[in-house]
Amino acid sequence: MSGITASTALWYASRATGIISLVLLSGVVLLGIAVDRQGRLPGLPRFAVTGLHRNLSLIAVVFVAVHVVSAVADSYVSISLAAAVIPFVSSYEPFWLGLGAVSLDLMAAVIVTSLVRSRIPRRAWRAVHWLSYGLYPVAVVHSIGSSTDLQSGWLLAVTVFCVAAVAGAAVFRLRRSLMAVPRSGRVATALGEAAGG
Repeated sequence: MSGITASTALWYASRATGIISLVLLSGVVLLGIAVDRQGRLPGLPRFAVTGLHRNLSLIAVVFVAVHVVSAVADSYVSISLAAAVIPFVSSYEPFWLGLGAVSLDLMAAVIVTSLVRSRIPRRAWRAVHWLSYGLYPVAVVHSIGSSTDLQSGWLLAVTVFCVAAVAGAAVFRLRRSLMAVPRSGRVATALGEAAGG
């Protein structure tokens, strides 16, 4: 392509906001993994961590919304609004866009329950909030599969870095949790940590 024109602006907007969304979602998940059970990060008070997590999440949601709207509005390929929210019904790249719809739906569930958090039981909110750990890999696979841009070059390197950072944080958190209990209780603790306990 020779640059951004009126006919390619939506294509570029969709690609750019998708990549930014991936980086922001990686940051949100990293923050969620790094925070201990009391909602703290070393050196930061709880309110700062909560505010950072919330604001980063909201910014990610805005970029995801622009990503979806620009992909639907782009006339280069035909993606209906229904295909953006109903998994695997798209006539264009049904599997990859279906994964995007799954991650969007999971994100919507996390957002809605977070907005009504004070009105629902904490266990219900926490169970739904754990969906964010599922939506992240689905969104990553959607990104790589649906965008040839992310399959090579520096964009692939950014994606690999984001995934490696999230995976590394998850391994570190699990290891730290396991080392904090006696050897005999480590399996139960690992299972509890994996289940959100």
